[in-house]
Amino acid sequence: MSARTHLPVGQEAVDAKGWFGAHRYLLLRRFSQLFFLALFLLGPWFGIWIVQGTLAGSLTLGILPLTDPLILSQSVIAGHWPELTALIGGVIVLVSYALIGGRVYCSWMCPINPVTDAAKWLHRRLDLPKGWQPKRGTRLWILATVLIVSGLTGVIAWELINPITMLHRGLIFGMGFVWALVAAIFVFDLFVARHGWCGHLCPVGAFYGLIGAKSLLRVSASNRTACDDCMDCYAVCPENQVISPALKGKPGTAPVILSPDCTNCGRCIDVCAVDVFTFTHRFDDHVVVPSDPVAAPQPRAARPI
Repeated sequence: MSARTHLPVGQEAVDAKGWFGAHRYLLLRRFSQLFFLALFLLGPWFGIWIVQGTLAGSLTLGILPLTDPLILSQSVIAGHWPELTALIGGVIVLVSYALIGGRVYCSWMCPINPVTDAAKWLHRRLDLPKGWQPKRGTRLWILATVLIVSGLTGVIAWELINPITMLHRGLIFGMGFVWALVAAIFVFDLFVARHGWCGHLCPVGAFYGLIGAKSLLRVSASNRTACDDCMDCYAVCPENQVISPALKGKPGTAPVILSPDCTNCGRCIDVCAVDVFTFTHRFDDHVVVPSDPVAAPQPRAARPI
């Protein structure tokens, strides 16, 4: 067994590409999350009204309306027909995420994502057991329940407990109970269910996954012949069940990750020392063929994930 098998997750990539090269998409995601959050807070905090509203519904520069299509759906089901600007904003967001990948919202926009990522990082560092793992379809059932409750009660049900909206309001008006809610999500992911909130329960992620099921932006294991079975990609991926069909597919199968569960976070690209993964489009079935099969990397003992 190679001594390198015992290196920390991502260390091989750091050795090969440098620290920034092995964290570029993670850093870009954190910048993106902070940037969009700052846009919403500049007005209430400093009186610079570039964006008015929240992630649920906003107006940018007094011209561009954007509306969360899940909020819009609940509103319509609850019997509250939205104004034209809200409808236009919902269509803009819907089309955008349908093209680039619905769950890009989860990894590049959602302010709760750093909380769940931190819980997973600490979970791995403490080497805690995997814990309770609800079925992947649980979040779809929760999404259906949210829509049904909205229809039965006439209220936008999810907004009453939506941690994303509550966090936004807490940053403006004072956190109070919101800190407890954020801490509860962190503790849940850390001790109860590894990556449980985003991966198994959040109806927002389920909704955007459905929107982006046929999206263009995808991650591809186009250089999968270079894979040395270090398993780092599985360790960092928030939805690691999506990797195997592309990475371990039979000869002739497409290397593109087509599962709507993929968040396009890019962490698999970051931590791969041999650059197996890359961003591409859903129709790119190109697979890199090694010019010297003898020189292909040899598999190593798998790291537990």
